[in-house]
Amino acid sequence: MSELTVAVLRSGFTKIVAKLEESADELNALDAILGDGDIGVSLVRGGRSLLAELPSLPDDDLGAALMRSAQAITRISGSTCGTLLATGLLSAAKKTMGKACVPWSEVSHLLAASVEAISRRGKCELGDKTILDAVEAARRAAEGTTEPAEIVSACDGAVGEVVEAFRHQVSRQGRARMFPERSMGNPDPGIVAFKRILEALH
Repeated sequence: MSELTVAVLRSGFTKIVAKLEESADELNALDAILGDGDIGVSLVRGGRSLLAELPSLPDDDLGAALMRSAQAITRISGSTCGTLLATGLLSAAKKTMGKACVPWSEVSHLLAASVEAISRRGKCELGDKTILDAVEAARRAAEGTTEPAEIVSACDGAVGEVVEAFRHQVSRQGRARMFPERSMGNPDPGIVAFKRILEALH
């Protein structure tokens, strides 16, 4: 795995969807405190749609594969978190269109593009206690790292710190902002979902 390829992407997405299936009840329970209680269900639905798309992804174009993956998620996942994850994938797709592979050193740059796109699409800012804070933490952790295992480990650790750092802060986005007393002391389900995604890649 000297570079990020479509084959690596397929393997990673397969592991991620399995982890989301395993974590669905946990994520739903967290979301029920602050929102509609369906984030786990929505992410699983989007993940299953993505799995169905994997065999038909083009082997020689990472950007096109990322774009089709994002489209598969948005076709069926109704959650804001799913939409923002797909938005991040689309931003990475634009950066890698026409390339068969990219070096692992580019991961932080792809995450930087995702941070910008998610912020714009979600109308959120760093510090709002959303998945954006998790993606930015991963970007910082991946910077200057060239080995995939080290990238995953560093990103996972950084996002774990975000889960705890924001646990006792008030949510400033989505339905959660309407219940500040509930958001205090509870982690954001989107941030936790991103943590589970990284755990799947270990």
